[in-house]
Amino acid sequence: MAIPGTPGQPDGVREVIADLWQLVKDYAKQEMVDPLLMLKRFFAFGIGGALALCLGLGFGTLAIIRALQESTGDHLTGSLEWVPYLAGFVFALATAGLAVWFIKRPFHHEEAPA
Repeated sequence: MAIPGTPGQPDGVREVIADLWQLVKDYAKQEMVDPLLMLKRFFAFGIGGALALCLGLGFGTLAIIRALQESTGDHLTGSLEWVPYLAGFVFALATAGLAVWFIKRPFHHEEAPA
């Protein structure tokens, strides 16, 4: 704390309170706002990647269903119309399971030998 009456130091209680308030605001910005602004790029790429992955999975599933419907001709008609949808569902589940497996897999960062 500054000694009252010394040159260049705050004299009154108002100045001390103003300095303390400015210190709290600067600290909050340093510890909360700045790190969030730095993470904005990672969030943008993460959301973009998730959107692309979801669209790719959806179109891939539709492609499998449509390919099975067209390429099998009359074999999967009548009571077997559900088979292409089951294949698409299995594809979607397998892809989701693979994504979960990769997410939960522990990250092994290899250190460079000294």
